[in-house]
Amino acid sequence: MQRHRGQGGPQRIARGGGLGGRNRGYVLEHLTERAIGCAIEVHRHLGPGLLESIYQRCLVAELLANDFQIRQQVTVPIVYKGQVLESALRLDLLLDNAVIIEVKSVARIAPVFEAQLLSYLRLTGFRVGLLINFNVPALRHGVRRISN
Repeated sequence: MQRHRGQGGPQRIARGGGLGGRNRGYVLEHLTERAIGCAIEVHRHLGPGLLESIYQRCLVAELLANDFQIRQQVTVPIVYKGQVLESALRLDLLLDNAVIIEVKSVARIAPVFEAQLLSYLRLTGFRVGLLINFNVPALRHGVRRISN
């Protein structure tokens, strides 16, 4: 898979995570730990208080610099009662075709954001997602790892 830098608009996604086998849990844990490290690096340089779109662009740059494959604004069709609804849902970031990352810059992570990511995981078949809120003094307080 090629790295995606956001040119050409949103991409569609096939359902289901790209990782299989017995080591899947370990691989996902390792991916999320490294991705969180990249988010911490972004937060260390920028601090809190900026727009979500700025953090997302900087996080993408940091992830790419750390040899991740990243896709942005990935569209996921929803099947409702047999009808396919195109572009019904967009993931902020898809990391190595295995981890959904949702970027926020809000006063606090509301339960609805966690529910939204959990729904994304169920609808796509991916097992792990990161909800990252950059609008906190220390990023460790703004990261949620959600599993399906």
